[in-house]
Amino acid sequence: MKRFHVHVAVQDLAQSTRFYSALFGASPSVEKADYAKWMLDDPRINFAISTRGHAPGVNHLGFQVESESELDQMRSHHTAAELALEHEGATSCCYAKSTKHWLADPQGIAWEMYHTMGEAQTYNGEGNSAVAPSANTCCAPAVLMKTPVTVATPEPTKSACSTACAA
Repeated sequence: MKRFHVHVAVQDLAQSTRFYSALFGASPSVEKADYAKWMLDDPRINFAISTRGHAPGVNHLGFQVESESELDQMRSHHTAAELALEHEGATSCCYAKSTKHWLADPQGIAWEMYHTMGEAQTYNGEGNSAVAPSANTCCAPAVLMKTPVTVATPEPTKSACSTACAA
């Protein structure tokens, strides 16, 4: 059985942890200085947030599977469907040891397909997790990450309703 996975990059981890804990009615199952994760059964989702150097917003989506054979079946299906994928294989990321591959949708949103085999002591399985994050730290391969777009905030305008209703 698959579990839907969402990873959101946040600016303020404590504030976001409070918000999502209230939203889900549950405390995180994993909580680190730069990362929090909720493994929910209703809805069945692995929801993670982190401050690991990416622009705030959805970092990536994915499916966490329960077995290596299920992951192999997904990779075979994606290959047969001629989806470009990046096979990462065994890796450590997000305080977990996993086997994974990545896809990107037509908009450039990264999708992670993975099977977790255990915990890792650091965010990316190497060195000191307390080291300041960089933009290329862990998770979706840089070639799959969409380029952040800065959008100027438009001046507030009156809606058609507020203009018509004021008359």
